[in-house]
Amino acid sequence: MLNLPWLDDSIWFPHPNSALSEPDGLLCAGGDLSAERLILAYKNGIFPWYSDGQPILWWSPGERCILDFNDLHISKSMRRTINSGAFCYTFDQDFLGVINGCAQPRSYCSETWITPEMISAYSKLHDLGYAHSIEIWKQEQLIGGLYGISIGSGFFGESMFSHVSNASKFAFIMLAQALKSWGYQLFDCQLHNRHLESLGAHVISRPKYLSILKKAVSKELNAKEEIDLTWKT
Repeated sequence: MLNLPWLDDSIWFPHPNSALSEPDGLLCAGGDLSAERLILAYKNGIFPWYSDGQPILWWSPGERCILDFNDLHISKSMRRTINSGAFCYTFDQDFLGVINGCAQPRSYCSETWITPEMISAYSKLHDLGYAHSIEIWKQEQLIGGLYGISIGSGFFGESMFSHVSNASKFAFIMLAQALKSWGYQLFDCQLHNRHLESLGAHVISRPKYLSILKKAVSKELNAKEEIDLTWKT
């Protein structure tokens, strides 16, 4: 039995450096998914990740996957897809559609960590202006997308989905380019996988991540009102 700190009704977290090494990054359990607690979590390099029927589990992995905007990799085939005009994209036009798309079982896994409780909590963050989505469309049909949290000049990607080949890559690339143009300093991809690596993401240590994070969440974007309107366009 793991001896984890258990969160109560007060809003607090242990320091990320106290997270377990096995399983990597497990920090604490319990609490709730209130907007106040979630925002505090992301500001401190912590995110919830658990399955239906489990208590809420909070994580801060020893290594974090991020994208340096200048390292964004667009393959020749993706450039052809982008230039073909086959897909179009919007921001914050169907947040619920995107998060529900991300919650659907995958071919490699019949379970999902995006529970109804998570959908409700992140939809509330969307209403408050913290959670955002990019939607990918083909002939007016939602075929892919990505959602995450925006705090200061940091964006924390949560999940993406694709019903058509390359739709999730298209979402990631379009979002990364937009974030760079808006002045974001951090694009947090959370956990490494080959899909993200193929797009230019890489891992850094927790101490380095926390240093970058502290600067990003404390720095407001230039022309913040204009950026907020862009998300809502």
